[in-house]
Amino acid sequence: MLHPLHDIIKSIQPVDISLEPAAQAHLDDLTKPLGSLGRLEELAMRLYCIQGGNRPLAADPARIYTVAGDHGVSLEGVSPFPQEVTRQMVMNFLNNGAGINVLCNTVGCEQFVVDAGSCGGAYPEHPRLIQRKIGAGTANLAKGPAMSREHCEQAVMLGIDLARMAHESGCRTVGTGEMGISNTTPSTALYCAYLGIDPADITGPGAGITPEGVVRKTDIIRTGLAVNSKAVDSGDTLDILAALGGYEIATLTGLILGGAYYRMAVLVDGFISTAAWVAAWKLCPAVADYSFFSHASAETGHKAALKMLGIKPLHDLGLRLGEGTGAALTLFLLRSAAAIFNDMATFSTAGVAGSEIV
Repeated sequence: MLHPLHDIIKSIQPVDISLEPAAQAHLDDLTKPLGSLGRLEELAMRLYCIQGGNRPLAADPARIYTVAGDHGVSLEGVSPFPQEVTRQMVMNFLNNGAGINVLCNTVGCEQFVVDAGSCGGAYPEHPRLIQRKIGAGTANLAKGPAMSREHCEQAVMLGIDLARMAHESGCRTVGTGEMGISNTTPSTALYCAYLGIDPADITGPGAGITPEGVVRKTDIIRTGLAVNSKAVDSGDTLDILAALGGYEIATLTGLILGGAYYRMAVLVDGFISTAAWVAAWKLCPAVADYSFFSHASAETGHKAALKMLGIKPLHDLGLRLGEGTGAALTLFLLRSAAAIFNDMATFSTAGVAGSEIV
């Protein structure tokens, strides 16, 4: 009998691309020159396929999960901030004081905070807090595996469950967000392991370490890859994720898988979320059909990784905050694409001579 995770992965289906001609015909009949709305038309077509050709298209309701986790590699001094900031920021999210809160409030998007693996005990109860701690921070990946395979799978399953919760609440779109001091270090290690990138080509300052700190961070990632070489060399996606990842990263991997399983649009945030996406994609390539990449992070190496993956993100605004901020901004684009598809007049109904416009 297959593990439930394997059952879910096996059940994820690519979108039905046979629906594309119908979507294209409708887009071409809208009262505009052919293709003149550019990538909005691309988004609308993909949303049409995700939603099975049903009309009207809908990006809402939408929900962003900001998932928190701590990292043992913080002991190596890879972040200018102490590990306690993760916990402090969780409380800031719940008090509506963070960037993601402002942007979710601006675009009218629901946001939940998830404790998948921050240090410390339970938080005070809050209606927007989901407390599903798997461990109080990971082990130090520079000394050995960050997580056991069992804990990694639990985190992935947590993410799938978050997608289920969103789906059962009627959500059509789900977005990824994270908070975890030092989490650019495991994310960078994952890019290196999954995509064969040299750490020197992708390691960046994260939350703001010095150039000398970046050199040391690069060496620590190289050490982590070496001490976990058995997992890295195995090519097993989950073993690599367990050895080099984090509770929040693995949870986002599951959220991306779950979003595809429940046929929702998935808004992928920046550097850390894309590392989680790579793990999900390695487990199930069909997740690409459901994924919308929010932005090119200012974090070193993100653009190079996206280019290697053949991905053209929707924004390039110099963002490097994480939390789901890029996903919140991208929701507006997805709504706009749906509205164009649903609400624009067509040549065939508006009495406009199409041949004179195109």
